[in-house]
Amino acid sequence: MATATEAKIYERINLALRDAPRNRYTAELHLQMIKYADDLKNVTAKEFCEGLGIASSFGSEFSKMRNLTERLKAAGLQVSML
Repeated sequence: MATATEAKIYERINLALRDAPRNRYTAELHLQMIKYADDLKNVTAKEFCEGLGIASSFGSEFSKMRNLTERLKAAGLQVSML
């Protein structure tokens, strides 16, 4: 079960996905995964997908983006700017 903070994050992600152009859905999902990776560090890929109501196949993408976030931050990405 999602915490209140996680539920708010899922709501924000869903809004961003809803507003994304159809051909940019996956790119927007990746961006949102990177944006909230630190806040969702204790969430499993399965819980993430369930929280958003998306296919479980996106779970591997969530894991990849979370791992990629560390490298991007080390290279200077300011996640707060996303």
